[in-house]
Amino acid sequence: MKSKKLIIILIVIVLITIMISIYLKNESISNAKSQGIENFPSSYRPYLELLAKKHPDWKFTPLYTKLDWNYVISQENIFGKNLVPLNYQDSWKNTTPGQYNVEVDSGWVDSSKQAVEYCMDPRNFLNEVRIFQFENLSYDVDTNNLTGIEKILYGTEFYNAKVSYYDSNGNNISMQEKYSDLILKAGKTSYVSAYHLASRIKQEVGPFLSHSSISGIVPGFEGLYNFYNIGATSSSLPMGAIKNGLQYAKDGKGASEETKNKYLIPWNTKEKSITGGGIFIGSSYINKGQNTIYLQKFHVYDTSGSELFWHQYMTNVLAPYSESKSIYNAYQNSGLLENSLNFIIPVYENMPEIPVESPNIKETDFIKDSTKVYCNSRGNVNIRTGPSTSYEILTTVTYQDKMTRIKKGTSQGDGWDKVVLENGIIGYIFASYVSELSEISIEKIELNIDNTTMQKGENKKLEVTIFPQEASSQKIIYSSSNPEIVAVDTQGNLQAIKSGKATITVKAEGSDVKSEIEITVYSKVESINLNYNEIYIQVNDSFKIDAIIMPEDATNKKVIYKVENNNIASIDSEGNILALNIGKTEIKAISEENDSLSATCILNVVRKLEEHEISFDSSVNVNNFQITGIDYNKNTVLDMKNNITTDLELEFVNYKGEILSDSDNLGTGSKIKIKENGIVLREYKIVIYGDTTGDGKINSVDLLVLQRHILELQQLEDVFLKAAIINKTNKKPTSVDLLLIQRHILGLQYIAQ
Repeated sequence: MKSKKLIIILIVIVLITIMISIYLKNESISNAKSQGIENFPSSYRPYLELLAKKHPDWKFTPLYTKLDWNYVISQENIFGKNLVPLNYQDSWKNTTPGQYNVEVDSGWVDSSKQAVEYCMDPRNFLNEVRIFQFENLSYDVDTNNLTGIEKILYGTEFYNAKVSYYDSNGNNISMQEKYSDLILKAGKTSYVSAYHLASRIKQEVGPFLSHSSISGIVPGFEGLYNFYNIGATSSSLPMGAIKNGLQYAKDGKGASEETKNKYLIPWNTKEKSITGGGIFIGSSYINKGQNTIYLQKFHVYDTSGSELFWHQYMTNVLAPYSESKSIYNAYQNSGLLENSLNFIIPVYENMPEIPVESPNIKETDFIKDSTKVYCNSRGNVNIRTGPSTSYEILTTVTYQDKMTRIKKGTSQGDGWDKVVLENGIIGYIFASYVSELSEISIEKIELNIDNTTMQKGENKKLEVTIFPQEASSQKIIYSSSNPEIVAVDTQGNLQAIKSGKATITVKAEGSDVKSEIEITVYSKVESINLNYNEIYIQVNDSFKIDAIIMPEDATNKKVIYKVENNNIASIDSEGNILALNIGKTEIKAISEENDSLSATCILNVVRKLEEHEISFDSSVNVNNFQITGIDYNKNTVLDMKNNITTDLELEFVNYKGEILSDSDNLGTGSKIKIKENGIVLREYKIVIYGDTTGDGKINSVDLLVLQRHILELQQLEDVFLKAAIINKTNKKPTSVDLLLIQRHILGLQYIAQ
């Protein structure tokens, strides 16, 4: 019997977990890390902030893999998994005896550990060109068009060319469509970016239509095409990889009929190869969470639950690096760089403090340094990703801009230095453009801001002036006395989080020199509600209503109360109502801050009821026309009738106003209407703690509703809010109340009414 009960409890736990997971997914808060630069680690932000400044419509989303960096590298640094061309310098290649220069595929050898680390460290590629390896690769009807595809194909034999191909009998078939037409159609069908498909084709088969994978004349594979080299696994045999790919084009390498139909196999026309391969890429990678070039090369994330590190589209360790340039050029040539684009960028745990160096850069060309330097050129000077003008530009500096040199070039004349800018950007600068800075201490710090009052949610920049100016290279530290009210980052950017006051301090590192400024955060009133929608009170009685101002941290919570008919009732500034004469009127609560925000309730003033006319059993609690203390297992209408003594009419309705029968359950929000000759003399509302939905039951639905309230996704009001405060000690529901509902559902601890 005990085991049976345990099984039931476990099933309930699983169901609750599933429902909560679905709920969290639907609300897009699954990782608590959402779109926005502020959600990235600090070592990512400077680069992304530069990109966002240049391209305001670009969006950046962190992908927290929860994988340890060293573990990831150990899984990728396996012989044959990542390759580089044989003609690369040794720093790119695995030099282990017995593995050095062994051709895993024709002209390709195993890469070095440093090459894997460099190519996998996303921070190395957060510049305008290489970031496209992180672009979300879903098809976008607003950006994908024939003009853009043709610009990607420019310089190849596919450009502006009509399609022709050989069938299995060697007959040449000519089509009216161009290659760009087929690629756009494939994008629409596969839900994969047509630009991505065009770039993939250009990357995989090069600029010539004569490439063996798409020539249609390879012996034994006549009339077969594989534009994306799908299934073209490495082989030591002549044309081994290409033949493996064409075998896939022929029969899917033994795939089921269902799979072949899905991918349009056999790929015996160019259209079927381009479209079917696009469907393969979409379903095999993009739709499984591998929706960037980076994630297709490095299998560090998967939404299908599969084991990681094996489902990798390419072996070329630099493939994402190379393809990103092609995609960037396509966007630039098409004038699409200013479109709204989303980049999904992986984040690993325990990453190196500084991005991993490119294997092209020799350690012997530099010595470690930590000297404060400044730009000595009057014009703009480029900061690049590496020590050569062939590397991409990260940003620019100008005269007297300060930086720290962390590596000094040993070359004479045309040497380069590696520096860290004050905003955190790490890059290379031509050594002739920097001079060492004499260390001068900060003597005074002045702070300025246009207004010391900020609106909740507002962002502002704190202006800092250092005296003397020559000391501005010294580091200053920002702090907030209450970061939950006002947060400040390392650049002096303020974020108003909730109402209150906080003191921002700016202090010179290593000294007592500092300056402070107090910031007040003002939270606007967004809505107003009353804790009753309709009330019944007797002549000469008094009753108090309360206004609920949202958000909870609104600065001005003052309310103006008004009564529509002053002959029926009066109301004071605290919400205290005095019933004067029998009748019906409206009570209105208006926000003092914003008179366009108001809430109303209906007031019914009825005749005086004598005590003997109605009484309740002592087992239930009656207070302010609310009834609590109802036995959760005895909450039918009939059960309640047995607790009431009266000769007046009784009517029971649920929170929707639907009349209930004796066998129906009373839930939160249900009403007991006391009537005389059909006229309501009094109305009581039921409160069942834990029942936030009004059905008279406590289950997983109540748990989800309470979660949504705590997360401010929906607002519980009136008696439903009271029912959610199960522990009866707080003014609002908390995670403790969630736990009490869970324990009740599992039968571990029933909620006390």
